[in-house]
Amino acid sequence: MLRRRIIFPAVNRAELVEETIPDEPAPDQVLVKTAYTTVSPGTERANITGNPNVAGPAAPSVAFPRGCGYSASGEVVRVGAAVKRVKPGDRVIPYWTSHADYNLVPESRVVRIPDERVGLREAAAVFISTFPMAALRKTRLEAGESCLVMGLGLLGQFAVRIARAAGAVPVIAADPVASRRADALAGGADCALDPFEEGFAQRVKALTEGGVNAAIEVTGQGAGLDETLDCMARFGRVALLGCTRDKEFTIDYYRKVHSPGITLIGAHTNARPTGESHPGWFTHDDDIKAILRLCAGGRLDIASMLGELHAPETCQAVYDRLIRDRDFPMLVQFDWSAE
Repeated sequence: MLRRRIIFPAVNRAELVEETIPDEPAPDQVLVKTAYTTVSPGTERANITGNPNVAGPAAPSVAFPRGCGYSASGEVVRVGAAVKRVKPGDRVIPYWTSHADYNLVPESRVVRIPDERVGLREAAAVFISTFPMAALRKTRLEAGESCLVMGLGLLGQFAVRIARAAGAVPVIAADPVASRRADALAGGADCALDPFEEGFAQRVKALTEGGVNAAIEVTGQGAGLDETLDCMARFGRVALLGCTRDKEFTIDYYRKVHSPGITLIGAHTNARPTGESHPGWFTHDDDIKAILRLCAGGRLDIASMLGELHAPETCQAVYDRLIRDRDFPMLVQFDWSAE
């Protein structure tokens, strides 16, 4: 069968193409008709611009064409003979997918949406929201502890909201872009600050009565991590959620990490168990289900975060803005529902 998919054929180029996928799923596969896909700004900007660190071990060589678009929602069309978890007609979240009208994925990467209170547009953003969820789990945040979110792109915005839902007080959001600070305040941050303003770290320590207990660093910049460390309380925990593609920076590890007993935690979303969840370390499936319960129970409001919705045919214009606009909208999606 033919499907339509967005690819990056070359640096700074996006294109909607047709390609062939199997008509029938393999025994362990699920064919999903996509409703919506969510743009992951940091990852997709790095991929379309050819940032060498997206190549992993192959860096600095970055091969094109490239695909992207891993957070989606849709409806099951067909299932393989061995599939037990879902059936045709189920509303689902398939993950590690593509910006495409159909996605063929293993049963192990499909989670059913059990509650009608969660719409498909919200559901399309659930998988990406599990990235900051996992980071917060790894800090072992306790109710009543303070939390700093450094960087207020999409992952940072989710981190603010999940930290509040988890009982962090105060939740301090930091970003130099005023509109992002406003979004964080609307999402439940107790305070939103510009980290470039003089006296930033001193103000954070005053707000937290001595320093932050848990921090989520989402900028992926060495300077962002350095300033986060300046804000920490003794024995504080810092989750490195942003992909630190900036290699040229220096940290005073003795004064900022070793002496105050700071814990630095690698929080890439794939640094998680694949089989069974345990405290602080949840599988992808279990974090997706947890986010769905938070949404259905009114603890996490993804619906209020939903922003622009675009036809796949306009992908080049969308990515032109992503590349150039520092104030790219918080949550942008492609609409495949009419395909």
